[in-house]
Amino acid sequence: QVQLVESGGGLVQAGGSLRLSCAASGRSISGYAMGWFRQAPGKEREFVAAISRWSGSSTIYADSVKGRFIISRDNAKNTVYLQMNSLKPEDTAVYYCASASTTVQGMGDASRVDYWGKGTLVTVSS
Repeated sequence: QVQLVESGGGLVQAGGSLRLSCAASGRSISGYAMGWFRQAPGKEREFVAAISRWSGSSTIYADSVKGRFIISRDNAKNTVYLQMNSLKPEDTAVYYCASASTTVQGMGDASRVDYWGKGTLVTVSS
């Protein structure tokens, strides 16, 4: 079993940047696709970004964050990152890290996630 712990959330002004981290423990994440989802107040959880297992050579993004967010992984540190640039008030949400035994495309489906973190809150002020 794996435990995922997110960090790096906080309050930032529109146009600013944050980097989220997801530290895994309990097993190596190198052989698993990893992703980020978010849930804004009153809305359903939605997919943000995913990265393929092993080298992380493939990544996918939601249209709403494409060109602004970058997902990466450091298997040696058992950690996944989400660099968030040009933040907008609509990016305000709790961000969750996810792990799955699936393809990077499969990570876009929350029902395929095996493990979730507890989330970190990102608030973007206008």
